Amino acid sequence: MSELGRLLRYSRPYTGFLLLSVLLMGLVGAAQAMSPLLIGAIFDRVLNPTSADAPVLLFKIPIWQHDVYLQSFMPSFIHNIWTMVAVAILTVVAIKGLCDYVANYLVNYVGLSAVTDLRQDVFDRVVRQDAHFFESNSTARVMSSIMNDLEKIQLALSHILADLLRQSFTALGMAAVILRTDWKLALASLTVLPFVLVPTAKLGRRIRRSTRHAQDDTAELNQVLQETLSGHQVVKSFGAEEIESNRFREHAERLRRSNLRYVVQQAVASPLIEFLAAVTIVALVGYARDQIKAGAMTTGDFAGFVVALLMLYEPVKRLTGIHNIFQQALGASQKVFEYLDRDQQVQEKPNAARLARFEKAIAFEHVNFRYPTSPEGLVLDDIDLEVKAGEVVALVGPSGAGKTTLANLVPRFYDVTGGAISIDGKDIRDLKLASLRDKISIVAQDTFLFNDTVGANIGYGLRHATPDQVHQAARDALAEEFILRMPQGYETIIGERGLKLSGGQRQRLAIARALLKNAPILILDEATSHLDTESEVLVQKALQTLMANRTVIVIAHRLSTVRRADKIVVLDRGRIADTGRHDELVSKGGLYQRLYELQFLEADVNP
Repeated sequence: MSELGRLLRYSRPYTGFLLLSVLLMGLVGAAQAMSPLLIGAIFDRVLNPTSADAPVLLFKIPIWQHDVYLQSFMPSFIHNIWTMVAVAILTVVAIKGLCDYVANYLVNYVGLSAVTDLRQDVFDRVVRQDAHFFESNSTARVMSSIMNDLEKIQLALSHILADLLRQSFTALGMAAVILRTDWKLALASLTVLPFVLVPTAKLGRRIRRSTRHAQDDTAELNQVLQETLSGHQVVKSFGAEEIESNRFREHAERLRRSNLRYVVQQAVASPLIEFLAAVTIVALVGYARDQIKAGAMTTGDFAGFVVALLMLYEPVKRLTGIHNIFQQALGASQKVFEYLDRDQQVQEKPNAARLARFEKAIAFEHVNFRYPTSPEGLVLDDIDLEVKAGEVVALVGPSGAGKTTLANLVPRFYDVTGGAISIDGKDIRDLKLASLRDKISIVAQDTFLFNDTVGANIGYGLRHATPDQVHQAARDALAEEFILRMPQGYETIIGERGLKLSGGQRQRLAIARALLKNAPILILDEATSHLDTESEVLVQKALQTLMANRTVIVIAHRLSTVRRADKIVVLDRGRIADTGRHDELVSKGGLYQRLYELQFLEADVNP
């Protein structure tokens, strides 16, 4: 119930539309209830000429002891009973159709709007999560929840909610009709309902579990699909198409079994209701035969009663199916609410200050860090380091020494687990995230570009950038030459992750993006490590333009950048092993000299 309540809360902004739809669906139910009454009138009045002139009693109002006749709804000039019934039938059908159409639209409008708001909330929550979230949740699983799980919820809150209202009011109307005809007979007929509702409630709980399993299996299948398509070159290079085909088939088969389990559970209710309805009708015919002979009931009354009873069983049957679909939605909502309820590890304080400018230094004060997913050991241990404004500081060390982790702490992709990082004397945890990250540009070895135009990728996130500014940034990054050779120039779509470009071209677009942002702090993470010699020369030139008059933290990639650094920080197993300039560290010996000989000597000989 709490999950259902949370879902329904998203419909609050649309309460007016929802209430109007409920009113209209009430009219639909009332119109449906008129049908068996008019059928009774056809049998007893229209098809029985001897009683054609008798008034047609529709229903009684017990509170006022008042009888309501069909004639009271007819214009005074209509006297013929058949004309009255015909007009009543056409009017009822017209009212029912109009109300059903408007109410169905309104309910779907409310449901679709509510789910759109919910989907936006989930996306906003996910996109603001810290790096820990994306380490522990695969992209395919998150996408499956935002799309597939919410699709189940959308079905329940739009089309199925409309059907729920329609069938509920229809069932109430039919119940009123059969109670009006013969309340004892009606109560006897309704004794079958517990035999339907109790198993349905038990099945609903199983269906919810089955739905959750099916949604999890869908997420796993999406993950296989995403990995195979994204890594298609690796798949082909290792001749692993058959392996991936078998992996996909295995997960697809698992999803098929989960869906079939739901089908088996959901399909039980309908034949059960139909069988019980048949048993009831058979019993009623025998009872009604005696009542009609005794004059206690007319043929028309019994015909109307049977039609109303059958029309009552139909919505009950539909309502059991609706209940099962709502159970599906509740099962799907579990993962959605997990994302909404997940606390962010990196949070902005309510009274966070804005970082207006960067002028002095970035200070690492006894910084410790461990990943939540690997809490057994420190990745960084007691780091004390100062990066002064305008300095170029290079981080070097063997793989796994903590270089990238240290750099990622500055924009608060993670928060330190001990110590503090400050900018101009202010702890970065006390700053607004947007103002902090606005002062930092990052160029990484794996440049991510969007499936958009060249210009849009350069100006990404910079809403006020003009075309002239975008073009100037591209020229400064030595990228305009290849951009203008593209089919539509700056308007060329570059494909998913920029796959239509070479590695050097992607890096120069990333540098152009950083130039356009014009942040005072720059982080370079192995920015030229995957480039050929010609591309590297162009990127290095572009980097020199980018680094000018900025505070730069370089995760060492080439000797030329390291040699020009104002300070080289040697990391080993999460600790600072040494600090100094290039010549000083080489002359000292130790780890830097070994790295120099192993990694940099060849580059020094062939610069």
